[in-house]
Amino acid sequence: MSSRTKIVATIGPASDSPAVLEELILAGVDVFRLNLSHGPVETHLARMRTVREVAERLGATVAVLADLPGPKIRAGRFPEGGIVWVAGDVVQLRVGNTESTAAIVDVDCATLLEDVEPGGRCVIGDGAITLMVNMVAGGMVNCSVTSGGRVNGQPGVHLPSERSQLTTPTAQDLELVVSMADADFVALSFVRSGEDVRKLRAAIAEGGPKIVAKIETAAAMNALDDIITEADALMVARGDLGIDCPLEDVPHLQKKIIRRCVERGVPVITATQMLESMITSPAPTRAEVTDIANAVFDGTDALMLSAETAVGHDPALVVRTMNRIAERAEVDAAYRAWARRLGRLQRSERADAASQITYAMTHAAHQASVDIGVSAILCCTRSGRTALAMASYRPEATLIGLTPSVRTARALALSWGIEPLQASLSASTDEMIWLAVESALQAQLINHGDTIIVLAGTPDGGPGTSNATDVLRVVTVA
Repeated sequence: MSSRTKIVATIGPASDSPAVLEELILAGVDVFRLNLSHGPVETHLARMRTVREVAERLGATVAVLADLPGPKIRAGRFPEGGIVWVAGDVVQLRVGNTESTAAIVDVDCATLLEDVEPGGRCVIGDGAITLMVNMVAGGMVNCSVTSGGRVNGQPGVHLPSERSQLTTPTAQDLELVVSMADADFVALSFVRSGEDVRKLRAAIAEGGPKIVAKIETAAAMNALDDIITEADALMVARGDLGIDCPLEDVPHLQKKIIRRCVERGVPVITATQMLESMITSPAPTRAEVTDIANAVFDGTDALMLSAETAVGHDPALVVRTMNRIAERAEVDAAYRAWARRLGRLQRSERADAASQITYAMTHAAHQASVDIGVSAILCCTRSGRTALAMASYRPEATLIGLTPSVRTARALALSWGIEPLQASLSASTDEMIWLAVESALQAQLINHGDTIIVLAGTPDGGPGTSNATDVLRVVTVA
């Protein structure tokens, strides 16, 4: 049995063969991530085709998430073998892209001198090396090392997001999103406002990939509600978030992001270093196990693996481990208390009429599922909206999202607890409910004798059509 919290696994050299992809799907992967920051687009397109072929052979509904590179600032190359800085060392930063030394670091950012100010921080690499800006003068940024270490190659340079003049999506992002039109999701880096999401949306053809906004800056936290409104899903990108914000704030920011997403029915992914030790180790640390469980308790829709499955020594073992930890955490997650709170929040929210109807019906369906003890809730949906709204309640009953759209079915693979099922939907409400029950029976998701709930909207063109979930029926499966 798989956890109801979904698993996102990154494909890389350790996991891009058909045999390993099959192992990963059987181990519990729901979404495969393609990291477009590494490798040519042709490689990622080939991997997406392989995922589709393997999933079809297994009869599995699996989504593909293409993670766009976003804006990057890099230092000029350091000497072979790298250099070591210790706290108190003085370093000069300048605009350029040639070689760097221990004393002077070239930074490939034309607006470097405007993007920093005395007292601000600059971070080199993955966050281990931190510089404090002393002054900006003579075309140089004078810094003191506050946290040292060894630096090699051409590491990334992180400047404060509030002052940075970098923009997203980049020209490269806009080209790649066209190439990855068949992906189910694209992830946008360095998001700072809803406007960033709108810019990417304008480049996506109707019916194209849904957008995952990566929350990794302090600016994004300040515009969180706007971003949730514009995006189809969010990612708690804890790596860069822990660089741009105080590290001790990250657990609290994670909880805030997840809570707001679940309240709004927007899927949310928790990412970064979840099972980092298992890149080389056959077992996780106790801290990693606790981290995964806490993300489940927070209510995250999905948990993401990066290098663990891309280059790790046993990708399938990592997925099985995460699946097992999440499944155990779900036993003690306070989902009923959350559902009661969500109902109160939705009743107080100023939403449009269609949303209010959907909220009322999904709240009633959840309450009925508890009172009656139904085994499953079937959501008939074209866009996925009904299933997402129902998933927000984290119901104990099996949650099935039935849709005639293969793209909608794959997109639902990211959302907590939803079993996506492609099925025909009729123009008649009675026939739609009958078809939904028959499809779920054939897929062995429900059994004869079960009591279930079916949620649906009035079919397009039918009387009372409201673009909302306005049909709730309790059915005993004959």
